Amino acid sequence: MKAVQVVGYGRAPEMTDVPAPGITGPHDVIVRIGGAGVCRTDLHILEGQWAEKSGVTLPCTIGHENAGRVHAVGDAVTNVAEGDKVILHPLITCGLCRACRRGDDVHCEQSAFPGIDTDGGYAEYLRTSARSVVRLDGSLEPAGVAALADAGLTAYHAAARAARRLRPGDRCVVIGAGGLGHIGVQVLKALTAAEIVVVDRSPDALELAGSVGADHTVLAGGRQVEDVLELTDGRGAETVVDFVGEGGATRDGVRMLRRAGDYHVVGYGENLDIPTIDIISAEISFVGNLVGSYSDLCELMVLAAQGRVRLHTTEYPLDRFQDALDDLAAGRVRGRAILVP
Repeated sequence: MKAVQVVGYGRAPEMTDVPAPGITGPHDVIVRIGGAGVCRTDLHILEGQWAEKSGVTLPCTIGHENAGRVHAVGDAVTNVAEGDKVILHPLITCGLCRACRRGDDVHCEQSAFPGIDTDGGYAEYLRTSARSVVRLDGSLEPAGVAALADAGLTAYHAAARAARRLRPGDRCVVIGAGGLGHIGVQVLKALTAAEIVVVDRSPDALELAGSVGADHTVLAGGRQVEDVLELTDGRGAETVVDFVGEGGATRDGVRMLRRAGDYHVVGYGENLDIPTIDIISAEISFVGNLVGSYSDLCELMVLAAQGRVRLHTTEYPLDRFQDALDDLAAGRVRGRAILVP
């Protein structure tokens, strides 16, 4: 089968022919990929940022946002059958460790992460587990939802956690309305009555945010903190959800937060620099957000089937993988880029 592989860090990936995966265990599920999301993490992998953490041996197939149709199943699989449309939770988990038993499978002690530490979905087929597949509603197609497997799931996880503390009349600032942020805005709109203020440096991204539910949009051109404070009566927002996490976003975002507020960190790339006395005197909380759980993905698929969360995507055939990566790196992708074998 065709697969796009990392052959060396700091180098462009290459398409090559590799053996298709087969059933090796009773709970295995082989999926014919119908869509693979192109994520900024893929750029970081190619740069070598994940080399030490993943410990993967090159060459390795990337791609961790995957959806498709079931091609084959192990003899103990009962939740899906050949031909079913599915989306894949990004982790393959054991189901037996303490974290899995508590429903916190994101922190499984025995997990594998296709596209990060094992072969992923920039390919025609991928092997995963019955514990990782969610059957899609008949109205959904794999290429249309593939990026919800990680970008959408991460955005849902953060927005759902933020929504638990938001009340009608509260304000929530969303920093970044790109591939994750535009999903987060929709989730917040579906789960809370709070007023949503979106900050981004791109007029196109702000237009997209407004079209999917933002109550106010603020252009990040130097006065974004003042503009947010003006919209929040000078007090700041009860919650900030930061999908950027670099380029000064955290510095500005903290200044947009009111006393006793929550700052949800999703994007990464810079250090938080805030005096500890400011944290305790205002009783602000910082919350880190990784990818969501299997249950989170099931809930997100309900919202997708209801039409309350929609992806804005640009599709590329698999052999144009480099164009997709280049467009993402250059900021030319509105929403998410999807590779379709």
